[in-house]
Amino acid sequence: MAVSSAFVACPKLETLLSHHKLETPFGLIGVRALPSNNNRSRRGLIQRARCELSASESAPNAANISALEQLKNSAADRYTKERSSIVVIGLSIHTAPVEMREKLAIPEAEWPRAIAELCGLNHIEEAAVLSTCNRMEIYVLALSQHRGVKEVTEWMSKTSGIPVSEICQHRFLLYNKDATQHIFEVSAGLDSLVLGEGQILAQVKQVVKVGQGVNGFGRNISGLFKHAITVGKRVRTETNIAAGAVSVSSAAVELALMKLPESSHASARMLIVGAGKMGKLVIKHLVAKGCTRMVVVNRSEERVIAIREEIPGVEVVYRPLDEMLASAAEADVVFTSTASETPLFLKEHVENLPPACPEIGGVRLFVDISVPRNVGSCVNEVETARVYNVDDLKEVVAANKEDRLRKAMEAQTIIAEESNQFEAWRDSLETVPTIKKLRAYAERIRMAELEKCMSKMGDDINKKTTRAVDDLSRGIVNRFLHGPMQHLRCDGSDSRTLSETLENMHALNRMYGLEKDILEEKLKAMTSGQQK
Repeated sequence: MAVSSAFVACPKLETLLSHHKLETPFGLIGVRALPSNNNRSRRGLIQRARCELSASESAPNAANISALEQLKNSAADRYTKERSSIVVIGLSIHTAPVEMREKLAIPEAEWPRAIAELCGLNHIEEAAVLSTCNRMEIYVLALSQHRGVKEVTEWMSKTSGIPVSEICQHRFLLYNKDATQHIFEVSAGLDSLVLGEGQILAQVKQVVKVGQGVNGFGRNISGLFKHAITVGKRVRTETNIAAGAVSVSSAAVELALMKLPESSHASARMLIVGAGKMGKLVIKHLVAKGCTRMVVVNRSEERVIAIREEIPGVEVVYRPLDEMLASAAEADVVFTSTASETPLFLKEHVENLPPACPEIGGVRLFVDISVPRNVGSCVNEVETARVYNVDDLKEVVAANKEDRLRKAMEAQTIIAEESNQFEAWRDSLETVPTIKKLRAYAERIRMAELEKCMSKMGDDINKKTTRAVDDLSRGIVNRFLHGPMQHLRCDGSDSRTLSETLENMHALNRMYGLEKDILEEKLKAMTSGQQK
């Protein structure tokens, strides 16, 4: 019996098919892949996925068996019939040291590139990157949980230079509802070192802003992050979770003051290196604690002038970057918060600086809230210096534990409610392919019957009559579809209505044989996504 092979030019289709032989009543149809640059890769899905079965007398019905039907009955079909999973692969301050996180960090400007590369992986459909000083988390919509995690972990290893085995030791994995709850907790500030800190909500908002228009930041992942923003706002509005220290910057100031003698708080000389968002927050928190004079080192003076105008009555002295070491020699506490990818202070820079004021014990404090770090750990080897980084901020969080737990419990009630709403919204999306396919099915019938009608009416009918017949057929179809469409639409807010809607969807799929078309649509989407 002669059986030819199906040719698959799209890697994601290769993923679905390459490990399977499709069994038919006439034997096994082997599946093999062509190189990605083959001309066939640009043909339509049906031409790519169709198996050519030889017409023989022993197999009179072979022509009626399509590759698509064989695919539906194969093990590969589990990737297309089942709903894809939302997965988060992450490393945070709770699971990984700062040395690892700084290697994994992805600058905001490179998020679109990272999304594109992640969605180029065989089992990843959508993606987003949340990279901050405290966490590096990849959110994906995966065709397969196990293989998706494997591919993303290998990608993280390739981009950071960290071995896969080491990443696996420190990463955490969350799926679907657990992943949803996690990003909601992150956005609400429950997973932050400083409970309720507002900076993380701004960073989640930035993920959505950067992701707009980026291929791969799709409906599920973008919907997840937009809902997370809603949760973060609601938690802060309905609970008192943001009271007290609410950012890494404020925690850094509190840590520095904890290390200084209380009598020296007003007189300690403060230096801030970097006048960006974090540096500006440090300045504001120092002012709130009673500091009236500080020196700011920055590349340009414009930002420092703007800060001066925003907080009048406080002496903010500007120094250019080339005076950084001289300024550090005159400071008792040095805060660093720049985007530099190499350390600004190393042992050889600090060991020759004069000691800090005797009032604070002669030891200069370096509080580094940057990732990658601005102060090398080797500076700790200098007797007159102490270095603290973002991992050391845990000391600040140790206060008021009982109050934090109470607020967290209030927030968890909100998060549980919002998680259920998001999952219901995802469930409601299941009906979208059926709605599209049912309308397309009705349109095909309408066009076929319209063509028959026009051929019977002859060639001498005028445009007005043609338009009237066309409008009549459209009106009949729309009236016929109105009822089914109404029973397929649901916003997910009512669980009973949602359950009935999904039952209606399955019934319509069975009645009109739409599942085959929906499967084909999914395969087409994967193909076009891969080619992009």
